Amino acid sequence: MNKKEVTEIKKLFTKERCCLNRLCGCYVDADKNKVVQFKEAFLSLPEEEIYKYLDIFRKSLSGTLGKNLLNMEFPLEQEMGDGTQKSLLALRDSELKDDVMLDAFYDRMIETYYHPENYLILLVHGSYDIPMKTSDGMEMDDASDYIYNFVLCCLCPVTLSKAGLCYNAETNSIEDRIRDWMVDLPEQGFLFPAFQDRNTDIHRLLYYSKNANELCPDITEQLLGCLQPIPAGQQKESFQAIIEDTLGEECVYDMVRNIHENLNEMIEEQKENGEPLELDKMQVRKLLERSGAPEENLEQFEKQYDEEIGAQMTVMANNISDTRKFEVKTPQMTVKVSPEQAGLVETRMIDGVPCLVIPLTDEVEVNGIHVHLRDEEVLKNLE
Repeated sequence: MNKKEVTEIKKLFTKERCCLNRLCGCYVDADKNKVVQFKEAFLSLPEEEIYKYLDIFRKSLSGTLGKNLLNMEFPLEQEMGDGTQKSLLALRDSELKDDVMLDAFYDRMIETYYHPENYLILLVHGSYDIPMKTSDGMEMDDASDYIYNFVLCCLCPVTLSKAGLCYNAETNSIEDRIRDWMVDLPEQGFLFPAFQDRNTDIHRLLYYSKNANELCPDITEQLLGCLQPIPAGQQKESFQAIIEDTLGEECVYDMVRNIHENLNEMIEEQKENGEPLELDKMQVRKLLERSGAPEENLEQFEKQYDEEIGAQMTVMANNISDTRKFEVKTPQMTVKVSPEQAGLVETRMIDGVPCLVIPLTDEVEVNGIHVHLRDEEVLKNLE
């Protein structure tokens, strides 16, 4: 799913455009006991509750694609026999009306998902009558060829509210507040099937993680049967290790700057397609070649990539490059400039000492104070 497709589904989680028809849930305590289960016709709930549930559902489709939101594909073996995809399809097609199927899903979730405290499993089913779009992007609400049936699952921590004082309007007094168990916004969730090319894609799902660097393999691999991608933070560390190990002594300042500039250029070009840039092993190799990496160094590239990331795995360009800054760091200092000005920062050998050289203009501030540069000061510092 790309950003536009995620946004289109997210817009359904409003009172005006709501297409949700059935809500189910299971409250689980810290000892993995089912405390309470419920199922409701979604639009029959009190309006105040509907809005709170919609907030939870929208949150499960928030964040950045490739970081908090991850497109996952089912391996072929999970689409055959009694694979995980088959059970998810059955759950969706039941429209959450089969109690036996719901219990089985809750049991699998409780068995595989580790959470040290209480949490709520939320499931909601929806049917989206996909409006056709004109060539100029206008929606035709009265024309539709397809219906997108889906289930959304959210895992929400349930925490005890903080102790404190409150105002009691009935007694007109300040008194001790009753501590309640509160349902928080989701930490994990998934949308199945994926909404791809404005239609149903049963071969994929969209996974949500509040913390992009703390994915839950118990859910992604065991419950859903999908191959878990590398977390965003680890992708950057792995990419950096590949560059250092592949280039070796050729990992010099100008080479790394070229890689950074070429990668950012690829990201900008991809923005026109509305999808984040995803790089596989061959695309990363071409990036190094384009940036001037010697052929003899690239002989080690594939081995390094397979060890750090995995032969069939990809990385998201936005996870391995910061398009907002170019940073040079030493133990004594850190220099940050905008990527467009990276060419101003150079390395030179001065009196036998490797130096970082940055041209100064007449607009220089020291601790927020504007200072004037005199020719004799510059000459003195260069002597």
